[in-house]
This record gives sequence, C-alpha cells and structure tokens, in this order.
Amino acid sequence: MKATHYIWLIVASLLLASCEWHLKPFEEDGTAEGYTLHRYDVVESRYLTTGDFSALQQMNTRYAMPTRVLIEDVLQLGTVDDAETNSRLLAFFQDSLLQTIVSDVEHIYTSTDDVEAHLQRAFARLAKLLPDSVAFSPPLLYTQIGALNQSIIVGEGILGISLDKYLGADYPAYQHFYTEHQRQTLTREYIVPDCMVFYLLSHYPLADFENRSQADRESHMGRIMYAANQLLDKPFFHTPHVEAAEEYAAKHRLNPIQLLTAE
Repeated sequence: MKATHYIWLIVASLLLASCEWHLKPFEEDGTAEGYTLHRYDVVESRYLTTGDFSALQQMNTRYAMPTRVLIEDVLQLGTVDDAETNSRLLAFFQDSLLQTIVSDVEHIYTSTDDVEAHLQRAFARLAKLLPDSVAFSPPLLYTQIGALNQSIIVGEGILGISLDKYLGADYPAYQHFYTEHQRQTLTREYIVPDCMVFYLLSHYPLADFENRSQADRESHMGRIMYAANQLLDKPFFHTPHVEAAEEYAAKHRLNPIQLLTAE
C-alpha cells in the first residue's frame, strides 16, 4: 500500500497533498448519496471490551483502512500485518481509564444521526461550490475511539472522527490532559466544523507553508474557516482573519472555494 498522509488538528497539516475527487449524485433534499457515517467505533468497542473475534474480523475486512490508520498511525502499535498487533491493541485498551472512555463513548454517542445529517449537508454544499471541471465524491466517513490521540483524521479517501475527543468540556478525564481553553472545543458541536476545516486544509494547503510568515499562515487559516462557515448550517468561526477573508471574498465576488485558490 502506498504511504498515506494524515492531518491532525494542527496548522502544520496544511502541507498535505490533495486527493483526486470523483462525481457522485446528490438528492433533491440537499443530502448526498454515499454520505453514511459508519460507526466503526461500535465494532471497535465490541472487540476492545469483549475480545469478540467476529468484531475483529469486521475491523480487518469491512473497515480495513480505518483499522490500519488506527493501529499504524494513530496508536502506532505496529503494522496490521504483524500477527501480534491485534493482541497489542487489545492489551493497550485494558487500561482502566481507556475502558471507561470506551464505555462513555458508547453511552454519550448512542446515536450520531445529527452529526451524519450535518456532514451530509456540508458536503452537499461543498459539491455545489466546486467548478464543473472538478469532480467530487465524499470520503469514507467514520467514527472511532482513538485513545485521546488525534481528533480528526483525513487521508486518501477517508475522514475519521475520534469520538473520545468530543465527550464534553466537563468530561472528568479531560481535566488531567487539557487546559480549560482546550476543553471548550472538545464538545459535540465542534465535530462537523472541525471536519470541514481539516478536510478543506487537506485539499487547499498553503503553498510553501514552512517558509511562509505567521501572518500568511493566519490569513490562510482565516480563509479556510470562512469557507467552512459557508458549508455549515450557521457561521461557527469568528476571528479577525475570518472577517478579513469574508471582506476579500465580497470585494472580489469570489465564492469560498474560489477564495481558497486566489492569491
């Protein structure tokens, strides 16, 4: 398998290469065919709490790519081809805190229908903004439990959401690992905005990121957040750089996607 790059919730992710997009039809109600949010976390949880072999089989067949990303890139437990990796994964999650988190994810996210519906609408809006020359298809959308590692994973054809990073600002375990400011973003309402920001970042990186000034980087993030706002049900991000991006787009009559490719 070719090496795949992933982006996490850090600005350095701007360096990721974009992926090829292909056209898929959209329904009249604005949602898209194929925009199912797969509950990989449910299958993962069953294996991690009971050692259910059938769940492991599902992880390795139906969800082969999410499993590879989880094991090799998120948790860095080895390769999925290693016969001992499954045992290491199971042993890793026997930690009492992680077992509590697995249980709490199951309880808090009994349903993700609201998240799925918001993602459907956001991607439908994105598809309508793209020029006719650009074909598009949604990535594989899925939820996982990532042991408090990366929140959003974007790679070639995938977009993963670590639900254990969105258990609420007052979630007890967060008190030990995150500042009060960070905890305010670890909530359900941030899931779709985060997804759209980092999906856009993966397709519209800032050229020559490492050599650009901080001002350039912040300006680009402002454009990304402004574009994300246009894809969401309501504006979510409010910063001076977002306002500047909105003013620039209005002045030059650019839609959000045109703005991301403008100099």
